[in-house]
Amino acid sequence: MARSAVTRSAVTLRSARELQVRYLGVVSYGHGLELQDELVRRRRAGEIPDQLLLLEHPHVITLGTSARPEHVLTDHRERQRLGIELFETGRGGDVTYHGPGQLVGYPILDLNPDRRELHRYLRDLEQVLVETLEIFGLRAEQRPGLTGVWVGNGKIAAIGVRVSCGWITSHGFALNVNTDLRYFQAIVPCGIHDHPVTSMERQLGRPVALRTVADAATEAFARVFARQAIVV
Repeated sequence: MARSAVTRSAVTLRSARELQVRYLGVVSYGHGLELQDELVRRRRAGEIPDQLLLLEHPHVITLGTSARPEHVLTDHRERQRLGIELFETGRGGDVTYHGPGQLVGYPILDLNPDRRELHRYLRDLEQVLVETLEIFGLRAEQRPGLTGVWVGNGKIAAIGVRVSCGWITSHGFALNVNTDLRYFQAIVPCGIHDHPVTSMERQLGRPVALRTVADAATEAFARVFARQAIVV
C-alpha cells in the first residue's frame, strides 16, 4: 500500500505544471506593477511557465477597483511624513497597506483549462495562507462572505487579485509577518471596520524570518495548486 502511494505521488509530481518561484526582497510598488505586467504578457504568449513572486514593499497604500476614498484616513502631508506612497491599482478589493515585514505574493498563473473560476481561485489562495500559518503552529481560518485569512478575531492576510483576458492572474496576497501594525491606522483595511489586523509576530510573541515564511508559502502553494515549484 505504501509503495503504491509513493508511486502515485511521484507520477503526480512529474505531471504537475512548473511554477517558477522568485524571492525578490524589497521591491518598490511601482516596479512591482511593471514586473507583473511584463510577466502577464509573457505568460499569455506562452514564453514562460507559471510564476510566483515573493517580496516586500516599502510603505504604500493601494486602492483597488472597489476602493472608497474615505477609507484612506491620512492626507497627502501626513503620508509624506510617514513615508507612505499611494497607488491606484487594477486589482479587486478596497484599500490595503503594504510595508516592511509583510510577505507579498504575486502569482502569475494561467488558470486554463480547469481553474477558470474566480471564487475558487480566491479560496485556493486563502487555503495556501491557512496551510502556511499551520506550519508555524497558528490556527488560521477563512470567513464566509469575506476575503482574506484570520487568526482569532484579527485579520492576518489580505487578498486582492486581477484576472486578465485569457485567465492570467496577477496581484495576490499580503501576509503580515513582522509588520508594524501601527501603519494600518492610516486606512480602513479592506473597508472592514470591525476587525483588527494582526501579524505572525504578534500571535507568536516573536519575530519570524521572512524568508522562512516565504519557503513555507512556496510549499503550501505548490500543494494547493498542484504545481512543481522550482526556485530560480
